[in-house]
Amino acid sequence: MTTPTNPDARHVLVINAGSSSIKYQLLDVTSGVTQAKGLIERIGEGHGGHAAHTVNGVTHEIDHSAMNHREAFEILRAAFAEHGPDLAQVQLEGVGHRIVHGGTFFDGPALITGGVAEQIRGLIPLAPLHNPHNLTGIRVMQQLFPDLPHVAVFDTAFHTTIPAPAHTYAVPEYWRTEHAVRRYGAHGTSHAYVARRTAELVGRPLDELRIIVLHLGNGASACAVQGGRSVETSMGMTPAEGLVMGTRAGDMDPTLAAHLFRSAGLGVEAYDREVNHASGLLGLCGTNDFREVTERRAAGDADATLAFDVTAHRLRKYVGAYTAVMEGVDVIAFTAGIGEHSPELREAVLARLGHLGVEFDADANESLRGEGPITTSGSKVAAWVVPTNEELEIARQTLAVVDAG
Repeated sequence: MTTPTNPDARHVLVINAGSSSIKYQLLDVTSGVTQAKGLIERIGEGHGGHAAHTVNGVTHEIDHSAMNHREAFEILRAAFAEHGPDLAQVQLEGVGHRIVHGGTFFDGPALITGGVAEQIRGLIPLAPLHNPHNLTGIRVMQQLFPDLPHVAVFDTAFHTTIPAPAHTYAVPEYWRTEHAVRRYGAHGTSHAYVARRTAELVGRPLDELRIIVLHLGNGASACAVQGGRSVETSMGMTPAEGLVMGTRAGDMDPTLAAHLFRSAGLGVEAYDREVNHASGLLGLCGTNDFREVTERRAAGDADATLAFDVTAHRLRKYVGAYTAVMEGVDVIAFTAGIGEHSPELREAVLARLGHLGVEFDADANESLRGEGPITTSGSKVAAWVVPTNEELEIARQTLAVVDAG
């Protein structure tokens, strides 16, 4: 099937390859429109695999038995050929690959050469759950589309502008020099997109604004963006630091590992697993679904109420801290699944920030669906809900590298 597309469109295929899944989008960067998107899940299970390919608002369900990423990418190519737009008929400018960790090597997107791939491989110790699968996606897609430029876009790149006092941990020197221990951050493509979009919405140049972006999903992070540059962020060397998340603890005493080893016999692997996969909302109230947390809180559930309150408290603390770091704040932007869809959490954060100049608009917050302001027109500090679009940001950065040759 061939789906008609704008002949002047500039298309980029965005790939996000995980351990057992692949997310993808075909975008027209000129218009910002997603032409098609999909998800291939349960790769390598041998049976029961599932994929979904959406085009023109219609989702096509696909069962598969892909045993590896190459077979999964063949399913991707077949889905485009059958359901459209046919990639053979689309003028593709390039392929953008989401890469979780770029360390200090990459402060922006990079054309993927053999040397770049080796640098990404060398950073696997900093992102052992992500970078190997990102590399697999690169290798297979380069085989399937050998004539296209492939570009790496890094989650960490936006945060390379964070100054040394903010990214340096007060730990022994050999930790920092021999083992690359420092703050790297994450969600950089989201923070970059939302900061730029927020400036457009408030009608002021990005380089004049002090913005706090709150990316709140199952993974959550805060970012202080001053003059368009990241100057602080809540995630640290790994995504486990900072805010309360779905299954991650966020900030806590670093000596807990030793304490739990001595008192409970909890080994390193078990500790790491529980901090990342059994903590956060799940550890506090038994679910990592914030919608369920909110519903149970409304019904008077004590554990859910505590989970909600801990989450809101941590957010207010970070907003206050980042206001101090930037010597003020002009806009607070809520984004990602929870940030965009939980008026209850937004109210819990903003309604207690009046001392900073926030005049919260409860009616606007409750009725808002999508993008819009949730403070009064006279508020000294504006607050907006700004839906993120990480795939479009990756596509834009990919096209910028292609255009630069």
